[in-house]
Amino acid sequence: MESGSGHAFVKTDRNSGPAGGIGDRHPVLTALLFNQARPTSDMRSPSFAAGIVGHVAVLLMAQAVAAAAPVVDRVSITPTSRGDGYVIRLHSSDYIHAFTDATSPASGRYEVVLFNAAVGPDYIRDEPEGPILHYDFHSRDAHLVFGFRMDASEPYRVDVYRDRGSNDLLVGLIYDPSAQGKTTQAVAPPTNGPSVQARDRWKLDTIVIDAGHGGKDAGAVSGGVREKEVVLEVGKKLGQYLTQQLGVRVVFTREDDRFIELKERGRIANEAGGKLFVSLHCNSARRRSAQGTETYFLGMHKSEAARDVMDRENSVVRFEENASEYENFDEQELIRMALAQSAYMHKSEMLASQIERQFSDRVQRNSRGVHQAGFYVLWSASMPAVLVELGFLTHSGERAFLASESGQAYMASAIFRAIRDFKNQYERELNITTTAG
Repeated sequence: MESGSGHAFVKTDRNSGPAGGIGDRHPVLTALLFNQARPTSDMRSPSFAAGIVGHVAVLLMAQAVAAAAPVVDRVSITPTSRGDGYVIRLHSSDYIHAFTDATSPASGRYEVVLFNAAVGPDYIRDEPEGPILHYDFHSRDAHLVFGFRMDASEPYRVDVYRDRGSNDLLVGLIYDPSAQGKTTQAVAPPTNGPSVQARDRWKLDTIVIDAGHGGKDAGAVSGGVREKEVVLEVGKKLGQYLTQQLGVRVVFTREDDRFIELKERGRIANEAGGKLFVSLHCNSARRRSAQGTETYFLGMHKSEAARDVMDRENSVVRFEENASEYENFDEQELIRMALAQSAYMHKSEMLASQIERQFSDRVQRNSRGVHQAGFYVLWSASMPAVLVELGFLTHSGERAFLASESGQAYMASAIFRAIRDFKNQYERELNITTTAG
C-alpha cells in the first residue's frame, strides 16, 4: 500500500478477507477493512469520509495488484516551463500503485523502483539531454527499476511524483545550488522509525503559495475591490513570513497580475518539489450579509453552500484555452480524484482546521469552518493541499478589512502561524527536530 508518495508497499492476494490473505499478514489492516464502526453522526464528518476513502483505496489496490502489471511504453524528457531543470516522464499503460523515491547507490547514479510494473520490449525512448547522461531499466525481485546517470558535479534535486492527468510517473530534476555535494544514499532504514532518507524527503521545506485568479480573471469584484489583487498581496506577505521566520523555500504560482491555468498551478507545485500547497481566494454571495472565512480540502461537497463555492472557483476554466478538458469532470471523476489524493487527505484536513482556528482565535474572524469540495486546483497538486476563502468581498466590513494593508497582514500572519504549527506537529511525527518557534 502506498503511503505519501509510495514509500511503503503492501503485497496483497487475490482472495483477501477476514479468513485469510491480507488478514493473515496484516491484522491491523483487516480490522480497518472489515470491522467498521456502527453508523453514528460522526460518519458525516470530513475525517470519517477521508478514512472511508482510504479504506476504499486499499481495496482497489488489492484488486489492481492481482491484475496485469502496468507497462512503461515510453520515456520522454522535456525542460521545465521555468527553465530550471528537466522532467523525465515514464509513460505507463496503467496506474502504478507504489514506487520509491529516487535513491543514489553510486555517485551520479539514481534509481526509482516501480513495484509490480514492467517495461515494454520496444518502448519508445527520447535521447538523454540536459544533465542526463544515460538511463536504463532492469528488474529486481519482480519489480521494475528505472535508473539514470547524471554528471555528479551538477547540483540537481531529484523528486518523483505522479502526473494527475494520466497514469504516468514524473521524475523532476530541478537545478538547486544548495544540493551541491548532497547525495541521497540507498541505505536500509532503521527499525526504530522512518529512515533519514524518508524524513528528509518529507520534511516540509518547500511550500507553494497559489494566489487565485489573475490577469484577465479578476475573480470576485465588489465595491471596487478585486479578489485577484487581495490574494496576491496576502500571498506575498505570507511568503515573506515563511521565508524569514521558518527558513523554508517558498514557490509562488504567480507573483504578478497574470492568468495561470488551474492545471498549470498544480504542475508548478509538483515540479518545484512542493510539500504543501495553499491556494488563496476571496468569497462572494448574493446575500450581502454573508461573511466569514472557510478552508477547503479535496473531496465530495456535503452542502449546497460548498457546492456553490466550488462551482464559482472552478468556473475560471472558461478563461483557459482548452476548457473542454474539464467537460468529463463529474461526481465519478471526483471520487477517482479523491482516491488518488487519499494519502494526503488527513494532513490537508489537519492544516485546514489549524488555519480556521487561527482566523477565529487570533484575528477574530467569523469562521465558517472546514469543508470538502471538488476544486480543480487542489486535484492537480500531489501533496497536502488546501483552498482558503479569506472572507466575503460582498460584505462591506470584510471588504474594507481585506482591502487594507493591516487586514492583509493579519490574514497572512494567521495562515503563517497555522503552517508553523502544522509543520512542527507533522515533523514531530517523523521524528524530525525542528527549530521553528
